[in-house]
Amino acid sequence: MGFLFLVHLEGNFYSCKHCHAHLALRDDIISKTFHCWHGKAYLFNKVVNVMVGQKTLRMMTTGLHTVSDIFCVGCGSILGWKYEAAYEKGQKYKEGKFILERFKVSGSDASLNVNDESPTAAVSDAEED
Repeated sequence: MGFLFLVHLEGNFYSCKHCHAHLALRDDIISKTFHCWHGKAYLFNKVVNVMVGQKTLRMMTTGLHTVSDIFCVGCGSILGWKYEAAYEKGQKYKEGKFILERFKVSGSDASLNVNDESPTAAVSDAEED
């Protein structure tokens, strides 16, 4: 077993709710209007300190996608997923992007520290109108 080297971000960032490993910069948010298993989620252009799991096909409200779950390198918690491929033309912009569940992260945004989200039964990546 080797040493764990974590990337430390400067500025406004989001971190793992469990172990506080830095995950993403506020400036890398593409959208705050996504939904996932536990409620709201954020779409990020890039994230750090995550392990990417195996690719799997997943049917979401916006169509079929190939995704990989992402896990915190610090504690192993599942944080969301990475879009590997989108099969609908209008969803291609998601490819290579990351979803972080609000329920799993904390940050300088005070709303992230409130866990008033109720779990949802289905996996969804739909944007709110």
